[in-house]
Order: sequence, then structure tokens, then C-alpha cells
Amino acid sequence: MPQRLTHLDDTGQARMVDVSDKQVSDRVARVGGEILMRSETVAAISSDTIAKGNVLATARIAGIQAAKRTAELIPLCHPLNPTAIVVDFEVLADRVRVETEVRLADRTGVEMEALTAASVALLTIYDMCKAIDRGMVISQLRLLEKSGGRSGTWVAPQDVAGDAQVDR
Repeated sequence: MPQRLTHLDDTGQARMVDVSDKQVSDRVARVGGEILMRSETVAAISSDTIAKGNVLATARIAGIQAAKRTAELIPLCHPLNPTAIVVDFEVLADRVRVETEVRLADRTGVEMEALTAASVALLTIYDMCKAIDRGMVISQLRLLEKSGGRSGTWVAPQDVAGDAQVDR
């Protein structure tokens, strides 16, 4: 039997899932993504010479703020109160990788909050650097790991198909 989508009622109408009967448990979600760019753009980020300001500091704050506001952006997402939000970056020769982690104790998971944090952090990097590099590519956004709740722990497989390419 196929799995039923929990956000649809018996008539196929969208609804917010009732989580009132679920147990409160510790929940964690970790998400990764990256933005590919020219090496000159990476150098400008690293040397803090982007006209709009410190790119990674701004993207970190944007990601944290986005995680806290996820329910305002995703229509059927429950409003949650994360107890910890981490947004970290790894600067490489041709890209910036972001990894987010969101934690809380609640009745529903925090995958959407971690995904939103990573997405907005990457979009902020794009926004702050677009004046010098319009060819940037946001890619590889995905859930890396989640734990807690009835479904337990899940870890993403390591065999993600191919890296995106950026025009040089």
C-alpha cells in the first residue's frame, strides 16, 4: 500500500497535520548546500571586500532568522521554537558550502527549519555577491541527517549525483 501524504485529508484537501497526540522529544536536523562561484568572488568574500559588507556574517544571521520564521514561509509548517540554530560555512576555491543544524524538543521535526536556514543563507550570499558574479549556482541543498520522533534517525546516503558547474 502506498504511503499516505499526511498534509492531505481524506478528500485530498491540504491541511495542517494535528501533532497534539505526539510525544515531545528531542529533534535535530542537519542540512547542507553550496553556492558555486568564480574564484575571484571567493577571494572577495574571504578578504571581506564585497561592497555590501561581510558576506558570511550577514548570511549566518539571515539563516538563523529564517529558521525562526519558517512557519511564516511554508504554509503547512508548524510554528516551532528552536533551542539552537547553527549556520556554518566552508570556503573552498570555487564555492562556499553551508551546513545548518537546528535543535528543539517538540512534537514535530525541524527539517524545514534547517532547510530554510540553509536556503536563505545561500540566497543571501547570492544577493550580496551578484554585482560581481551573476553566474553563481546554488546547488546540493539537501537534508543530511535528522533524529528524533517516531521515525528515529535518518542519515543521507553519500552517493549524491554529480556536482553542479559554474561558468568561468
